[in-house]
Amino acid sequence: MTPRRLLLSCLLWLAANGSAAAPALAPAVRAELDAALQAYAAGQLAPARSAFESLAQRQVPAAQYNLAVMHLRGEVPRSDLVLAGELLTRAAHGGLVTAQLALAQALENADLGHRDLALAHRWYQVAAVNGSVDAQLAVGTAHFLGRGLAKDPALAVHWFREAAKGGDIGAMYLLASMYEQGDGVDRDLRLARYWYDQAARNGDEAAPAKVQELDARLASPPA
Repeated sequence: MTPRRLLLSCLLWLAANGSAAAPALAPAVRAELDAALQAYAAGQLAPARSAFESLAQRQVPAAQYNLAVMHLRGEVPRSDLVLAGELLTRAAHGGLVTAQLALAQALENADLGHRDLALAHRWYQVAAVNGSVDAQLAVGTAHFLGRGLAKDPALAVHWFREAAKGGDIGAMYLLASMYEQGDGVDRDLRLARYWYDQAARNGDEAAPAKVQELDARLASPPA
């Protein structure tokens, strides 16, 4: 899937489902947002931009987010990274979890023209608490590696578990490994086996061998 089509699929999902913690839209405003998304889907970038701008001025977080992304992708005349950052920040403060995650990623990757890892992790934390699986994985990884946040295996386990429950395969495998090693959590081979099995069932290529290994270890009587 191309980046633009991936963006479009996210926008259409937002149009249909909204976002946790973001305020519900009035029917008339929802209709305007839907029309803007349809214009974007049809490649009509100018009317889409105008509609997003109008809605953004009325503090609609989804419109602020969409307009920010158009600036980041150079889909508007005189794209403005500073304005993109301001719009993402407004949308994030407005409760749009997608914007909270996007702002964190943009700050981490310097997509807004500068890198601010400390602020990025603050927004990852907000998005993680609000249920973003990608943010939960990011926070868990930061605590696991001590990258941008204090190294804390117990917090890494917590956030990997949340991401794993949300369906992230990598988090399932990492959580299983931490249970197997007793890293940040009491060693528990049965829970390790459970999460390796979940990773295997969801397509992780290394996990089936770990399931077999733990089955053999669990079947052997303790020395």
